[in-house]
Amino acid sequence: MRIGELSRRSGIAVPTIKYYLREGLLEPGETRAPNQADYGDAHLQRLRLIRALLDVGGVSISAARDVIAALGRTDLQPHDLLGVAHHAVSPTRHPDRDTDAWRDARTAADQFVSERGWFVEPTAPARDQLADVIAALRTVNAPEVLNNLDAYATRALSLAEIEVDNVIARGEAVRMLELVVLGTVLGEALFAALRLLGHEHASMVRLAAAQELPLTAGTPRKASRPAST
Repeated sequence: MRIGELSRRSGIAVPTIKYYLREGLLEPGETRAPNQADYGDAHLQRLRLIRALLDVGGVSISAARDVIAALGRTDLQPHDLLGVAHHAVSPTRHPDRDTDAWRDARTAADQFVSERGWFVEPTAPARDQLADVIAALRTVNAPEVLNNLDAYATRALSLAEIEVDNVIARGEAVRMLELVVLGTVLGEALFAALRLLGHEHASMVRLAAAQELPLTAGTPRKASRPAST
């Protein structure tokens, strides 16, 4: 198919597709004539993956490029690609990590991982992320969250095991690699959305019970508005 047909079928504008080509996110089509190329279903699938990474997963162009490049490497195993995907979803901004408070938090994070017996590389970015959160929670004095780290970890591991089992079940290497990326990047967005829904549900149920109010599933809550100034 020509680029116009690729645009129509993907729902992505031609200038955007050309931008992805320039950025190395999308492989060039097969040249047929000067300024003309043909694209196949693989390009269509790759475009859908790119949009999922950028629009839903919220990763940067640079991170998406690294993930796409890793998908094309035949020497990478799914576990290795997992590290690439983890780097893609790692926050680009983080607190100052050259303080005693942060180093203490990193020690606590390493100890937490060790006590749970998790096999995690010492340089895994998630260790630093956990330290960031621990340091922040200590700063704002939120022991309620810190005291529930075990509960968070238990549920996170349960979900991670399901996702890894799904990857292994695919069998075919290319499809396994794709699911590693999708499960990691889109899984982050999925869990965040479900958690917010759970927050609202739990809050409504508990507040209704505390105030002895009737509650019907799906009942919309009144939107709060900022106070006028």
